[in-house]
Parts: sequence; C-alpha cells; structure tokens
Amino acid sequence: MGKIMAAIGVSFVVITLITVVWIIGIKNECVTQEAGIKAQYGQNQNNYDNYFKSVKEVAQVPTMYTSDLKKVYDSAISGRYGKRGSSALFQFIKEHNPTFDASLYHQVQQVIEAGRKGFEIDQKTLLDKKRIYEQTLGSTPDGDIAKAIFGFPRIDLVKYDIVTSEETETIFKTKKSAPLTIR
Repeated sequence: MGKIMAAIGVSFVVITLITVVWIIGIKNECVTQEAGIKAQYGQNQNNYDNYFKSVKEVAQVPTMYTSDLKKVYDSAISGRYGKRGSSALFQFIKEHNPTFDASLYHQVQQVIEAGRKGFEIDQKTLLDKKRIYEQTLGSTPDGDIAKAIFGFPRIDLVKYDIVTSEETETIFKTKKSAPLTIR
C-alpha cells in the first residue's frame, strides 16, 4: 500500500510540474508575441520615416539640377554674349540646344516604388504577427489560461493597426471604389 501511495505522490508531483511548465510556457509565448507586435510596429514607423526622408532628399535633386543648370547657362551666356537679354538666350539655345536629364525623375520614382514596397512588406508582417497572437488568445485551453490567469492581452491591439489612408478607409466602409484617376 505504501508503494502505491508513493507512486501516486510521484505522479501527482510530475503532473503538477508538467502543468506549471506548460502554463509558464503559455505566458512566455504571449509575452514574446506582444513584444514582436510592438517591435514590428516600431519597424513600420522606422521604415515609413526613412522612406519619406529618402523621397524628400532625392526629389530635391531635379530642383538643384535645374538651378545649377540655369546658373551654368546664365554665366555662359553673359560670358559669351554679354548682357543682351533674351536675344542672347535664344542665340545660345539655338547654338547649344540644352537638354534636361529626365533620369533624375526616374530615380525619384524608383525610390518611391522601393519605399512603398518595403513598407508594404512591413505592414504584412505586422498583420501576420497580430493574426498569430489573436489565434493564440482565441485558442482553448492556452488562450483561456493566458486571459484568465495572466490577463492577456496586455497591449491594446488597435494601437498597433496598420497605417492606411482616409480614402482606403472610406472605400472599405462604403464597399465602393471608383477607377483610379492618374491626373
């Protein structure tokens, strides 16, 4: 009889330890997932900020190029023709036929496209992290334990929604979209 009681006692201790380790694992998984959502949201902000700074910096290049080109032509005209006004400008253009390098605009377009693509990837990653976390919290028994014992979610998941535009929000509310107008 003593051996049976000892076996029951050992079994109880083993089951209790397994249960405690399992419950701790649930808590650790929820903490990890919340930290991942916060970090991804920070990465989205980082990428978005970097994207806009890059566009602003690259977009300045055509303006600088135009300004510098004007200075070069102005000094070339005044050096060659003096201060004769518009007739000198037309004579210079006739002789040299200046061209504007449109590849600068192509570079701006490439920065915009790359920035948008990178931001889209970050947005998708954030959505995936939130989906996985919501699945964890909605599962039985893990999600029930996480909510009942540990008080998860501990973060406001709405705070970590993706960035979108008012136009997109309106389209999804009304369920109506018009053709895209380029100009």
